[in-house]
Amino acid sequence: MSITIIKAGLFSTVQDSGRKGFQHLGINPNGAMDVLAMQIANLLIQNKADEAVIEFFYPAPVFRFNTAAFIALSGADFGASINDIPVPINHPIFVPENAVLSFTKKRSGHIGYLAIQGGLELNEWMNSYSTNTRAGAGGMEGRALLKEDEIKLKASVLQKNSQSQLQVLPWMADTKGLYQTQSLRYLPGNEFSLLNTFSQQFMTNAQFTILADSDRMGYRLKGPALKCKKTIELISSGVTNGTIQLLPSGQCIVLLADHQTTGGYPRIGHIIQSDIPTLVQQSPGTIIRLIPVNMETAEKINNRQGQYLQQLKNACTLQLNAYHRH
Repeated sequence: MSITIIKAGLFSTVQDSGRKGFQHLGINPNGAMDVLAMQIANLLIQNKADEAVIEFFYPAPVFRFNTAAFIALSGADFGASINDIPVPINHPIFVPENAVLSFTKKRSGHIGYLAIQGGLELNEWMNSYSTNTRAGAGGMEGRALLKEDEIKLKASVLQKNSQSQLQVLPWMADTKGLYQTQSLRYLPGNEFSLLNTFSQQFMTNAQFTILADSDRMGYRLKGPALKCKKTIELISSGVTNGTIQLLPSGQCIVLLADHQTTGGYPRIGHIIQSDIPTLVQQSPGTIIRLIPVNMETAEKINNRQGQYLQQLKNACTLQLNAYHRH
C-alpha cells in the first residue's frame, strides 16, 4: 500500500499540525501553512484532524496510487484530475488502484493539500511527522518530495470495500465563510506602542502587497516604510506563527510555519490564528488589508471555526456510515 511521486512539483512536503513544545531548544514548529485546509481534508475522510498530509504548491506534483485509496483535496484549487477525469476539491473521493492524480491549472489559492485515509506510514520526529528541511528530519527524510519517492500508506478502514472505479462522493465541505476575502485581522503586538503616530494610524487599516520572496518561513509585505518613535535595541524574544515583525527597512514580515524561534525585531502585531489560512492562500503580488481587533473578537472567530470543524466531522461521519449501509 503506497503512492509514488511521478513528478516532484515545486516544493511538496509532508506536514501535520506542527512540532509543538520544542521552541526553547531552537526547533522550529513547522506544520501545514494552512492548518484549516489540512483539517478539512482529513475530516472529509474520517481521519484525525491533524493526520499528516502532503502540502504542495503550483506547479503541483503528480501521484500514482499503487493501491486503491480514499482521499480528499483541500486548500488551493489546481484543477485536479484522476486518470484525466476532473475531480473537485473539498469532496471525499474513492481512487482506484494504479490511478494517477495530476493538476492542470492554478484556479484559486496558493497551497494545496492531499489527505489519504489512514494516513502516511512515516517515522515521527519529536512528536510530529512535519518536514523540517533545516534539521533534515521529519516527513520524507527531512526534505521535499522527489520524483520516484514511494510513500507507504497506513491501513485504511475503507480499503476493504474499495471501489474498482473512480468515485467522487456527493457531500462536500463548504469553505466560503472560512476564508476572508478582504481584510485580515490582527492583534496589536508588544511593541506596537513604539511605532510613531503615522505608523500607528496606518496600521488601523493597512494595505500591503505580498512580495515574491515570501516562503514557508514568512510572507514579506511591501507598504509605506513604518518607523518607531526612536531607535531601539530589543532583546531577542519569542515569536509565533502570525507574528508581524517590523524589519530595519521599515517593511514588515509575517512569520509563518517555518519561522525561527526567537526574534529581535519589534513585534507590532499578530495575525489572528483563524485568518492565517486566508493569508497563506494569497499568491505573491496580492494586496491584503490588515485591521486591528481585540482578543475577545479573535477568540469568538476562533471558536466559530472550531464549531465548523466539529460540525463537519459529525456530518461526514453520518454520511459515510449511511453510505456504507447501502
